[in-house]
Amino acid sequence: MSEDLRFPIGKFVWPETVSAGERVRHIETIAAASARLREAVAGLTEEQFETPYREGGWTVRQVVHHVPESHMNSYIRFKLALTEDTPVIKPYDEAAWGLLGDIATTPPDVSLALLDALHIRWVALLRSLKEADWSREFRHPEIGVIALDKNLALYAWHGNHHIAHITRLRKSQGW
Repeated sequence: MSEDLRFPIGKFVWPETVSAGERVRHIETIAAASARLREAVAGLTEEQFETPYREGGWTVRQVVHHVPESHMNSYIRFKLALTEDTPVIKPYDEAAWGLLGDIATTPPDVSLALLDALHIRWVALLRSLKEADWSREFRHPEIGVIALDKNLALYAWHGNHHIAHITRLRKSQGW
């Protein structure tokens, strides 16, 4: 665990390569993320959902809504890369999305259900990929070309990263 509250499991490091065994582990991490996020927020009060995980950071509510939004974008990026030749994807301003009205008014359970359904579809897609599919790529205008196997590693980390924000906050607050 990192002492930096922004990166409780450490910053993501792009892997040079991703082995078949690592892909299986990453897929299993994504498959389990929805249940783990539910467990991380189980029993929280409305006041606790409005608590930022660090000073100046997102609230637990914002994190819960962010995870499926981010994972939806990744799922679509996978589908684009599988059906087009190195498509240029559209980045989005996740901080601005976190301030939109639906974040404040939508119960966290709605986004937890969205994540459940999304991960069922995404994991089915991931498990269906052939070896050659993992080298397919998309172009992120701010990052560059990203192969699907490396994006898989990023999103396995991403779920763990945000779950750790919540579990670390709960531990520090004695919730």
